[in-house]
Amino acid sequence: MAAHGSRKVILAALAGNSLIAVTKFIAAAYTGSSAMLSEAIHSIVDTGNQGLLLYGMKRAQKQPDEKHPFGYGAEIYFWSFVVAILIFGVGSGVSFYEGVQKLLHPHPITNPLINYIVLAAAMVFEAVAWWIAYREFGRTRGNLGLFEAVQRSKDPTVFTVLFEDTAAMLGLVAAAIGIAAADFFAIEWADGAASIVIGFILAGTATLLAYETKGLLIGESAGRRVIAGLRRIVSSAPEVNSVNELRTMHLAPNDIIVALSLDFHDKLKVSDVEQAIARIERDIKARFPEIKRLFIEVQSQEDHHRAVIAARRARRAASRK
Repeated sequence: MAAHGSRKVILAALAGNSLIAVTKFIAAAYTGSSAMLSEAIHSIVDTGNQGLLLYGMKRAQKQPDEKHPFGYGAEIYFWSFVVAILIFGVGSGVSFYEGVQKLLHPHPITNPLINYIVLAAAMVFEAVAWWIAYREFGRTRGNLGLFEAVQRSKDPTVFTVLFEDTAAMLGLVAAAIGIAAADFFAIEWADGAASIVIGFILAGTATLLAYETKGLLIGESAGRRVIAGLRRIVSSAPEVNSVNELRTMHLAPNDIIVALSLDFHDKLKVSDVEQAIARIERDIKARFPEIKRLFIEVQSQEDHHRAVIAARRARRAASRK
């Protein structure tokens, strides 16, 4: 997904959450609703998260240097993981705390009409931000299901905002139910229960985001389309006898590193092999511009097989120690 599209989604969510957070805090202070306070904290956390994602995108654009020769693209994965931790630690933790306090010390909500107005306005803002994120994510989703597309996505920024906005709308529904129960049926503890429900929603969202971004942070391979395309290009080269090994890894959403081990025909001259490697590299980068770095190792099938066996034996020996 293009960085421009990701930035547009984050900016839309940032603007909406900033306005919503201020409004929710005013309503919570005026009415004394724990559910509204939890929602206000939720919006503050989301606002900070969008700021961190923007910061991560900016850091990821730094050029490679001597200390980081492959660049800083993985920063976007790191800051996305931090966002998941903040949602769990701050958003979910405070919501649980506020809910428990309200259950232990229940008190009526004053002027609940203000809460209804704020919740309705917040739902509109969140729905707009959610639709922008969903539409942007759908551009690369294709025919895949939502969760399958998230699992295969290499850009965490948009699906992070999408999940945040989904959690926000679910939280608004929970807050509205809790406040309505406390208002119409005089169930004072319902407001606190709604706050705890919001905490569970945030905890679930944070866990899912942490799981998805962890895989990207420690390194995920390129998608099936890219790997299949690489094999076609390399296998079609007349100088190549076989592909010993093909490894890929995303350093950033649009930055892939590729390592190839190829067995060339034995009767080729060194100059022929050099020309074949140069042509293969040109063809690969022309077909997949997201592949920024390509390393090709010339190795016979027999030598590669022996190296693989030796590596396996070394790992087994190390595991016994």
